[in-house]
Amino acid sequence: MNDTIFALSSGAPPAAIGVIRISGPQAGATLADFCGRDVTPRRAILAQLRGAAGGLLDQALVLWLPGPDSATGEDLVEFHCHGGRAVIAAVEAELAARAGLRRAEPGEFTRRAFANGRIDLAEAEGLADLLSAETELQRSAAMAMAGGQFSQEVEDWRSQLLQLSAAVEAALDFSDEDDVAEMPADFGQSLRALADELASWLERPRAERLGEGYRVVLAGPPNAGKSTLFNALVESEAAITSPIAGTTRDVIERSVAIDGIPFTFVDTAGLREQGSDAIEAIGVDRAREQLKRADLVLWLGPDAEEPKGSWPIEAQVDNPAHLVKQAPRFRVSAVTGENLDALKRALVEEARKALPKPGEAALNARQHALIDEARREILDAGRVQDPLIIAENLRRARIAFDRLVGRATTEDMLDALFGRFCIGK
Repeated sequence: MNDTIFALSSGAPPAAIGVIRISGPQAGATLADFCGRDVTPRRAILAQLRGAAGGLLDQALVLWLPGPDSATGEDLVEFHCHGGRAVIAAVEAELAARAGLRRAEPGEFTRRAFANGRIDLAEAEGLADLLSAETELQRSAAMAMAGGQFSQEVEDWRSQLLQLSAAVEAALDFSDEDDVAEMPADFGQSLRALADELASWLERPRAERLGEGYRVVLAGPPNAGKSTLFNALVESEAAITSPIAGTTRDVIERSVAIDGIPFTFVDTAGLREQGSDAIEAIGVDRAREQLKRADLVLWLGPDAEEPKGSWPIEAQVDNPAHLVKQAPRFRVSAVTGENLDALKRALVEEARKALPKPGEAALNARQHALIDEARREILDAGRVQDPLIIAENLRRARIAFDRLVGRATTEDMLDALFGRFCIGK
């Protein structure tokens, strides 16, 4: 934290603009040396950037943001240079040559923001998810987390817990005083209400689902039209199609977004017991495994063999010899496009039920585990009468809340989190 770090924080050159950030105790002195004059804080100013030998490096907009009111919580400078490779390389070479400056490590700017209290751990995790977001749903969920929505919830839970703990401490410390009651009459009810609120968060769809997408498996016997429909859904020729039975011998997966919703579509080998060679048999076994992992199965086979909970699809309706189903969810043709848009719309609606709602913070595995830990401690506190044991349960719940937002954490966990970021973030 005593070092001054720098990095290119914009996209890789060439680009219209290249933003180079400098953060640390020497940021202000570095700015003065490069510009040769004082710069008004928090105003974009056009300046000439010169190296140690006096040569002109670039003409750029510069920003001087003294700490602690900056993104990292320490003195921060930004050079908004022309985005050519040679310009960026020249400025970075001059910075690297200065004593006390070094190139930033991945996520180091954000880690300093966390260490200096500009963001908490949950907001940092949301920011990491925002940088990797590929769909609108992923973006909106990450924005909710990075914007502090979840952190505020944690603070509210922690405040309720502190009030409950204060009641227990009063009972322990002043139980012999006439003006202090043993325990509030609604103490147990308050514990249950807080535990129920945590349980409602635990029931929400998880953040990992946003990354994996809603998993839709296409299954059925050979030549049922699975690969053709799969290609139509992912809008690419990802799977080989052929009238020869057993053409698809392995699992093929493609991730796509439809109306901002992430999906993983899975094409599988045709399910049959007879006539398959050893390699095709392996593909059939893998197809059966995919049925177990699916969020939804589109079943293109006979009605009698339809897996429970699947959607019966009557495919290849453009072909007079296609398999006719008694009560199909959809009758589609991947060749003519008949009902294909309707199928996609229905898939989107079904996926929305299983994925976090737009703009709703979604818990990752770490956050889910800590909230569950806090909930169990609170429930345990409601099952006992001894104030000492109740106080210990509530203390452990507070520790879980503190770990949620980074008040108590480990360096290894921080290294893993901030290692997800790019160099300039």
